[in-house]
Amino acid sequence: MFWNFLLIIFIVCAILCAVGFYRFVYFLSIGYGFAIVGGGITIMILSLANGWSGELTWLLVLQTLLFVIYGTRLSGFLLYREIKNAAYRKTLREATGNDKKLPIFVSITIWITVAILYTAQVSPVLFRFANGSTDSVIPVIGIIVSLAGIILESVADKQKSEQKKLNPEKVATEKLYKIVRCPNYFGEIVFWTGIFISGLTTYTGIGQWITAIAAYISIVYIMFNGAQRLEKRQMKRYGNDKEYNEYANSTPIIIPLLPIYHLNKQDPLVG
Repeated sequence: MFWNFLLIIFIVCAILCAVGFYRFVYFLSIGYGFAIVGGGITIMILSLANGWSGELTWLLVLQTLLFVIYGTRLSGFLLYREIKNAAYRKTLREATGNDKKLPIFVSITIWITVAILYTAQVSPVLFRFANGSTDSVIPVIGIIVSLAGIILESVADKQKSEQKKLNPEKVATEKLYKIVRCPNYFGEIVFWTGIFISGLTTYTGIGQWITAIAAYISIVYIMFNGAQRLEKRQMKRYGNDKEYNEYANSTPIIIPLLPIYHLNKQDPLVG
């Protein structure tokens, strides 16, 4: 199961997401991106130091680069949006209780929990090289899927920013947002689907399977929960807007083509 190496990755992830002690939402946002970058680089160092990569060093570099691109883009985008966008800062404060401080034991519990989650999320790459797997087709497919997820997230965030700049008082409904209401969350799911796929031919023993599956289910749940909370805020703000309701009632909320339109109970007066 390689508990000693998982512990090293956990420590790195915990250190990098400790920014959440400044503002607890950072445990799940900016610190999340930092932790994924750090976890990926740690796996590369461990693999090279232990001679695990062999002739697949190129694959190790590609998978590490994928984590670096993903985490850097995510944390960089969130930092830029918070610094430059006053409306977003206001929304963030409202969503997080106006920066209300959590009891320290609660913060520590969240910190340890998310550090464990981030460790599990990057674990498929650790398992591949620590297990000495030599196949490359499946991990390359996983990399392609994950790269598609990063591109989807990036394009969705850019399109939303552009639409909000033109009309701050309206929900983004154009381009990717015509297909699905939360394309950035869908992109996140696609990214981690690729990571999970990349380890399918290497998981050994029930421990590795449970770790990989639990991490994947957790991130999918978190994305659906995030979409649910976003919808709740939008319903509160736009619930009496006929155009918004027509859009929300006809556009899947998170998975394209899947007819799940709402994750919250709808008021029949506005639905």
